[in-house]
Amino acid sequence: MATTQHYLWAGGHFLLLVSALRYLVAYATFKTVSPWWYRASFLGALVSYAIVCYKSLGSPQPTGAYVKKALMDENVQYFFLAFFWWSSKTVPLALIPFFIFSLFHALTFTRTTLMPRFLPPGPPATAGGPPQPHPLAKRLQLWVKANYDKAMRLVAYAELVILVRVLFGALFFKNSFMAPIFFIHFLRQRYTQSAFTRDAIAVTDARITDLVRRAGNPAIAEVWDKARELFARWGAGPIQTAGAARRD
Repeated sequence: MATTQHYLWAGGHFLLLVSALRYLVAYATFKTVSPWWYRASFLGALVSYAIVCYKSLGSPQPTGAYVKKALMDENVQYFFLAFFWWSSKTVPLALIPFFIFSLFHALTFTRTTLMPRFLPPGPPATAGGPPQPHPLAKRLQLWVKANYDKAMRLVAYAELVILVRVLFGALFFKNSFMAPIFFIHFLRQRYTQSAFTRDAIAVTDARITDLVRRAGNPAIAEVWDKARELFARWGAGPIQTAGAARRD
């Protein structure tokens, strides 16, 4: 049975979905939209991630072991990222990964908690067996399962686009210089913990390298090679990793 905490967790995801959709649609169609929707989106993320972090880590403790474990937890990392975006200048693209995560969590909550309350179960698969989920719930489950990996790959590429956005944003004073520093460190953590992020970086690196080589400009090639070397050294720095955590 769903608890109050579970409903609050889901409420945070639904708040994020509605607010982010309102903001992103207006942004994509060049319409004026209140930044309240942007803040409300990340407020929803903060509520949901705070609950998950509390459930997985327990009450905060002033110990080195707790802090170390918390900082290596993916949900904690996304909680701090959500807080950073919530408290900083708006970066609309930053909503996309959170929107995708919340979409899948909201669909799962709808299937497992809401649908059984309003839709009758299907007939048992075998005589005397338990009733099956409603056909709509089964289709929803299959859709989520079939599209989850695709969505996670999209998140990984979106986060690389966000990195480019905040790098240029810092150069043109569209966001703080802290934004790329913070986000680069976040991506470094993601690289050690997410195969999707590693694959996205590898594919992007290969495509850019191929374009640079085909351009036939030695100066550009040299700059790119030095940039790759710099990022390789940065990425190879010591980062302790924890077990994979769910981005709930």
